[in-house]
Amino acid sequence: MSRYWSPIVNRLSPYIPGEQPKIDNLLKLNTNENPYGPSPRVIEAIQNGLGDNLRLYPEPTSMALRQVVADYYGVTPEQVFVGNGSDEVLAHTFFALFQHSRPLLFPDITYSFYPVYCNLYGIEYRTVPLEEDFSLRVSRYAQPNGGVIFPNPNAPTGCLLPLMEIERLLADNSDTVVVVDEAYIDFGGESAVKLVDRHPNLLVTQTLSKSRSLAGLRIGLAIGDAELIEGLERVKDSFNSYPIDRLASAAAIASFEDDAYFRQTCQQVIDSRKQLTAGLRAIGFLVLPSAANFVFTRHPELDAETIAAKLRRAGVIVRHFKQPRIDRFLRITVGTQDQNERLVTILKGMV
Repeated sequence: MSRYWSPIVNRLSPYIPGEQPKIDNLLKLNTNENPYGPSPRVIEAIQNGLGDNLRLYPEPTSMALRQVVADYYGVTPEQVFVGNGSDEVLAHTFFALFQHSRPLLFPDITYSFYPVYCNLYGIEYRTVPLEEDFSLRVSRYAQPNGGVIFPNPNAPTGCLLPLMEIERLLADNSDTVVVVDEAYIDFGGESAVKLVDRHPNLLVTQTLSKSRSLAGLRIGLAIGDAELIEGLERVKDSFNSYPIDRLASAAAIASFEDDAYFRQTCQQVIDSRKQLTAGLRAIGFLVLPSAANFVFTRHPELDAETIAAKLRRAGVIVRHFKQPRIDRFLRITVGTQDQNERLVTILKGMV
C-alpha cells in the first residue's frame, strides 16, 4: 500500500496467473499450455519479419490479420477485433459493454479474471450457481442484467454448453450483450461465431494461446456485430492504438493459413485427453467430461491439495483451486501421451 496510489488501487484484488517456475526437468501441467509447438510456418513468418521494418509502428487497425480471421470464419473484417491477448480483449469488453445500472451475470465457478475486471471498472456483478454436476443451466440467466459472460468450455471445469443452449440464452437476453469466451473451443466444441449474424447482442472472444500454441505472443480476438466491435475499437484507441505488433500479426496470419497443422495438433490434444481421462479413471479418480485441453478431476478419498504437493515433489505441477465447491479438484493440463503416462504412474503410487 502506498500513499501515492489512487484510492481504487487499494481496493483491487489482482488476478493470480498460473505459476511459471524455473525448475529443471519439470512436467508443467498447470497453465493449459499446448504441448505441441506452433506451426513451422509461424516460425518462418516471424523470422521473415525480423528486419529494418521493426523501427516502424505496426498498422493500427491490424487490417491484414482481421481480414484473415474474417475469411476463416466467414464474417467481415468490421466484425473482427484483435488485441494483445484475449485478456486485453476481455478488459476492453468489460469497459465498453458491461458498465450498466444492472449487474453483470457469470457462473459462480468460472474464469477468475471476471470479478477482477468488475472490481477494476466498478461493475456490479452477480454469480449464478452451476448445477451439481457443474453444468450451466440457461434458465437461471433469465433475470434482469447488464450483460452475461461465461467461458465455453467453462474454466476450470472443461464442461461444454451446446450451441442450441447458447441460442436460448441469447433469446432470453436480447436486450443485453452476451459474451461467449471461447479460449478452449477448438478442443471439442462448436464455435458460437456462426450465430453472430443472427444475434447482434453476441460477442465471441478467442485466444491464439491455447489451440494455436502462441501463448508467448499474446494474441486475442473478438467476433460480433460491427456495432459491438466499434465499441471495442473506441476503447482500444483511447488506451493503446498499437496493441498487435508486427511479429505477432505475421505469426497469427501464418497460423490461420496453416489450417492442416492446426487441426492435426488439436486432434492430438483430444486423443491425449481421452488417454489421460481413461488413465485417471482406471486408478480411481473422478473426471468431469471435458471439451478443453485440460481435465478437472478429484479422488473420492484423497485430499487434492496433498496430491498437488506430492506431485510437485515428484517434479510435476498441476493447478489446485481453494475456492468453495471445487477445493477437492485438480485441474490438469493435457500433455503428450508420454507426459500423461508419467503423471498417471506417479499418481498410481499415491492411491
